[in-house]
Amino acid sequence: MHTWLLPEAIEDLLPDEAAQIETLRRRLLDEFARHGYQLVMPPLLEFADALLDENASDLNLSSFKLVDQLSGRTLVLRADITPQAARIDAHLLNRVGVTRLCYCGSVLHTRPAGLLATREPLQIGIELYGHAGLEADHEVIRLLARTLRLAELPPSRIDLGHVGIFRALVAGQGLAPEVEQRLFEALQAKDLPTLRELTATLPEPVRNGLLALPTLFGGDEVIRGASVCLPMLPEITRALGELQRLAVELADLPLSFDLADLRGYHYHNGVVFAAYCADSPAAVALGGRYDAIGARFGRARPATGFSLDLRTLMRLAQPKPMPGAILAPWPEDGQAQAEIERLRAQGEIVVAALPGHAGSWREAGCDRRLVRRGEEWIIEPLGES
Repeated sequence: MHTWLLPEAIEDLLPDEAAQIETLRRRLLDEFARHGYQLVMPPLLEFADALLDENASDLNLSSFKLVDQLSGRTLVLRADITPQAARIDAHLLNRVGVTRLCYCGSVLHTRPAGLLATREPLQIGIELYGHAGLEADHEVIRLLARTLRLAELPPSRIDLGHVGIFRALVAGQGLAPEVEQRLFEALQAKDLPTLRELTATLPEPVRNGLLALPTLFGGDEVIRGASVCLPMLPEITRALGELQRLAVELADLPLSFDLADLRGYHYHNGVVFAAYCADSPAAVALGGRYDAIGARFGRARPATGFSLDLRTLMRLAQPKPMPGAILAPWPEDGQAQAEIERLRAQGEIVVAALPGHAGSWREAGCDRRLVRRGEEWIIEPLGES
């Protein structure tokens, strides 16, 4: 086996890609900071019993695990930074009021999420803790739209759903966990034959409500349709009211509604959303409310947020030409060094020409060169072929 090969769905970022991602990372983190989101940097490695919830089967399956040689305990390489941010809010910051956090870092997945997906997403996101009102969901969804516009990938649509509707329909039905999981999967796939089979023994109007969910997607008419065909349980009435309010308050965004979209069902408990761009059939960002996640760290707090993968954004965005560098003669005197530093202070990339490499500087990104004509320094096109 070639020693330079990488594992499947793991890849290097070469200079142009890395520069594009780093530029985008800085732009987005600066924007988050302007909205009051403070940067945190959780570790890549944690104890498994701290990071993994036994009820979150998806996260368990996607996480790499190993044994700590110091403690003998099982460690996990993070597959999602959201639980780490919740731990920081609940256990380390321990603030009374609203906390806004942002983060950016690599996560590792045992399997890629899709055919062309990486197993090492570069996850960036925000989390807002401490406010249970819909104003927090409003802020996060609007900032998500702003984030995609800054990445020059304006959202073509943002699908909104509400986990509370499904939870209200199955509550008290005595469903075994594996049956509830199969119902969840069938709804996600909009698999009506399987749904009919799984709901055959459920009472009306619960059965009709579950069968209606896969058909409830589209514009805000979905909310009106849902109020007709779903049982008006208090939880469902409240959920539809929240979606209707967001439809009005965020009318300038390309909102749509999908009441069968339950991604993150195991820890989300309210409004959930997925953003799409014109050139991607898959969602480029996911988010929603997850008020209960902090309980396992000793302090349940209202929470909502979103995350996305910078690698995905980089590949969808139009590639930007990288600025060319100036090749400077090796600074054998103070005047040459001063001119090099002056150019760098102006924002130019200046590469010092190490001796013995003539003819190879274009591959290092140089397209101009600095030369001295008498007492004057000038920049001219690089003559290498």
